[in-house]
Amino acid sequence: MDIFLKISDEPLDVLFCIGLVTQPACGGIDVFIGTVRDATKGKHVLRLEFEAYEAMAIREMRRIAETAFEKWPVQALAIHHRTGVLHPGDIAVIIAVSAAHRDAAFDACRFAIDTLKQTVPIWKKEVFEDGEVWVAAHP
Repeated sequence: MDIFLKISDEPLDVLFCIGLVTQPACGGIDVFIGTVRDATKGKHVLRLEFEAYEAMAIREMRRIAETAFEKWPVQALAIHHRTGVLHPGDIAVIIAVSAAHRDAAFDACRFAIDTLKQTVPIWKKEVFEDGEVWVAAHP
């Protein structure tokens, strides 16, 4: 299993993640890029501040990746998540998955982002023009 996990306060690199999962046996790579929106529930977002319980977050990310390998014939999977202060347009998360065929890559990628939002201990503070609120990094 080729699994690449990262939590960083530095900007994330989409092409680097694609490079991590690119393999000659793979005919499909699916990539999810989660960016910071400029509005939430009709309120203008100035910035987001992400915090993570890093050791547990990496452990949960690994569990997600291993489950994806069990469910689909994927070859490689990368999950990179950002912490710190992010502004609208910044990349908060990248998930890249490669497989011999596109269906497995698509399905595993969707599973990874959906499960990450439900189980990985990453929190965000949304900062608006008129206040701020801490929320789990879930929809």
